Amino acid sequence: MADRLGGRIQYADWKKEKHVPAIECPSEVKAGEFFVVKVTLGKGIAHPNTTEHHIRWINVFFHPEGEKFSYHVGNFEFSAHGESTEGPNKGPVYTHHEVAFSMRINKPGTIHALALCNIHGLWETAKEIKLP
Repeated sequence: MADRLGGRIQYADWKKEKHVPAIECPSEVKAGEFFVVKVTLGKGIAHPNTTEHHIRWINVFFHPEGEKFSYHVGNFEFSAHGESTEGPNKGPVYTHHEVAFSMRINKPGTIHALALCNIHGLWETAKEIKLP
């Protein structure tokens, strides 16, 4: 059997590892009501944001409890890391690896955040969301 991508995803505690996304949102929400989700990297330990070492993207998924499939909520790309014709880290703009968006659900489940570091690969975290 071919090597699987899932075996390449790394996990750790975001408080101890700078590459792990941190998901900030309520642990319990009302069905059908929008709530804000914030995903960031380097919350516990700062992650570099340089031309040479940066976060390229964050993808967010929702997996409803008891269902087979997950749903892709959003893809957030970070394209400015100080690149310039003058050289690395001399550019006029840097994006920060943090996103905030609103979503609503009608079933409890788990939010998954997956992030890609251009040097250290794929990292994932998850947060369970309940309904009252």
